[in-house]
Amino acid sequence: MTASSPDLDALAACIAARLVARGETVAVSESSAGGLISAALLAVPGASAYYLGGAVVYTPKARDALLRISTRQMVESGIRSASEPWAALMAKTIRESHGAVWGLSETGATGPTGNRYGDPAGHACLGLDGPVTRTITIATGSADRAANMRAFAAAALGLFAEVLETN
Repeated sequence: MTASSPDLDALAACIAARLVARGETVAVSESSAGGLISAALLAVPGASAYYLGGAVVYTPKARDALLRISTRQMVESGIRSASEPWAALMAKTIRESHGAVWGLSETGATGPTGNRYGDPAGHACLGLDGPVTRTITIATGSADRAANMRAFAAAALGLFAEVLETN
């Protein structure tokens, strides 16, 4: 994936139409995308029919408060941030806490430098939990923070749209 990304509004509109037609809901937990995933979904008129809520989980303090997952739990489970297991847990936790059909998550390193785990700028892991569970890792190859935020949001929405289309 490159730093350029599909139109967030078009992806969100596609997802919204599918969720409304199916009578399904979503909750979002994002980190490096900084709220762009939720903003795109909320920009579609009628979002209250499918969007239940979201959280920007950017720090351990936010993780503790918003997802109720402590540092101790992370250490004991061997899960680290910016990984597919963490993306999966974020998606599952936000889905369950909101009573949504779907949970969508993103965690990564936007840049201009990598994260403390050794992942380079442009690395992100995405999670989807619900009737279908999926995690993927993407790499933009870019250190452009703002472009990576948009690319991460587009990739998360793209993953969700693809799963909704095929299932």
